[in-house]
Amino acid sequence: MSEGHAARLAAFAANCRADGIPREIAADAAARTLDCLGNSLGALGAHTGEVVGPSPQAAALAMAGAAGGTGEATAVGSGTMLPADRAALVNGTLAHALDFDDTHLPSVLHPTAAVLPAALAAAEATKAGGAELLTALAAGGEVCCRLGMASYDPELRNSVFFDKGLHATSICGTVGAAVAAGLLYGLSADGLAHAIGIACSMGAGVIEANRTGGSVKRLHCGWAAHSGVCAAQFAAGGVTGPPTVLEGRFGFLTAFLGERWTAEPLLAGLEDMGTPGNWQYARTVFKPYPSNHFTHPGIDCALALRRAGLRAEEVRSAQLGVAAAPRRTIGEPHAEKVRPRTPYHAKFSGPYTVAAALMSAAGDPGGAAGPGLGHADFSPAAFTDPRRLALAERVEVVADAQCDAEFPHAFSAVLLVRTHDGRVRRTRVAGSLGGPGAPLSREQLAGKFRLNAAPVLGAVRAGDVVAAVEALETAPRGAVGELLALTRTG
Repeated sequence: MSEGHAARLAAFAANCRADGIPREIAADAAARTLDCLGNSLGALGAHTGEVVGPSPQAAALAMAGAAGGTGEATAVGSGTMLPADRAALVNGTLAHALDFDDTHLPSVLHPTAAVLPAALAAAEATKAGGAELLTALAAGGEVCCRLGMASYDPELRNSVFFDKGLHATSICGTVGAAVAAGLLYGLSADGLAHAIGIACSMGAGVIEANRTGGSVKRLHCGWAAHSGVCAAQFAAGGVTGPPTVLEGRFGFLTAFLGERWTAEPLLAGLEDMGTPGNWQYARTVFKPYPSNHFTHPGIDCALALRRAGLRAEEVRSAQLGVAAAPRRTIGEPHAEKVRPRTPYHAKFSGPYTVAAALMSAAGDPGGAAGPGLGHADFSPAAFTDPRRLALAERVEVVADAQCDAEFPHAFSAVLLVRTHDGRVRRTRVAGSLGGPGAPLSREQLAGKFRLNAAPVLGAVRAGDVVAAVEALETAPRGAVGELLALTRTG
């Protein structure tokens, strides 16, 4: 394949396999593996119950199991052995089901939930060792993030994908998943370029569900992971992709983004990835709360006022200021956001999450002092609680100029509260907890994993998973299957 953008990304990935990745990047990939497995296990818990009908994660497992085929890879939780592409479908759906997965800034996509499930499936199918898994995850995650960065418009201060109503995670994630799976299937640089070319015809996703509800968005990462595995398998079988699939007149970037994309962040520094600072994937931030990332700075503001003594019953009205782009997701339509229809819909509501933060009994991840927001705050009982809904109705979400200037390099917010006795309380956060200015500690990440995993695995098995992930970098062939066996709940 000639030297197009896809070939350059493929050469980068092949070099990662041949030369290894920086130690810091391997450690980062291991931390993301633990976080994603925890989110997937948490999606099996009782707090994810639907108001009507089966959950998307249950539907994905049922469909994948009914299709039959040779068992190659493990479905997290059930332990069901499935063909690799269908295991990736199930595990990717689990990884994104709680909206607790990590977020890359400023592209605002969730790379790990799409790429890791594909890497896990291909690694188990090929009996890969731990270092091979981490390398594949890092390389696929990097490709995913760089595609997202190519779509970032500095004037718009937003991803063009999101501005058009497209889900960058599922679209870019399919390509990253293909790279990760392709590395593990042993594709050459040329084969990886073809896998990228094939995957560019497979990625899809619209985000209207963020605004008005529906459970389909939880399938997006699963379908991306599934499609990525299929793309790598097709490339291994001799199917080819166009050399200009990314930059061509009818290529991926122009087809999705028109003229509003730039090659510089896609390709910059690819020949010097031994320098950890050149890795976009390592800039991906972890979530402390199980809700849409745009809601997090508002949650932080509400928790700060609560720690300062504000009580929920004192609130007469509240105004939450955020950047204009997040406001469209978490503040509109107002009638939908103040009375979410499902627990998942509540995760995308600025008014509900502010109200929940002021009333929650949960603690911060990792056992840090003070109140937090947890899974119970998105249970059917919580999101229909008349007291929470009454408080949510008193929260207005508006665009704030300073937050606009800071978005999307940081998710910031300002919360102004008027109390029944006439006082005005106001607080601003320049960046949400877990973001670039306030990263989660290793202890908080471990605490988040246990929050997710212990209710379904038990404390001892959850500790075993932590130990297995920490040992991945030197784990022998077959270790990925042994790790996934530990996630079986039965």
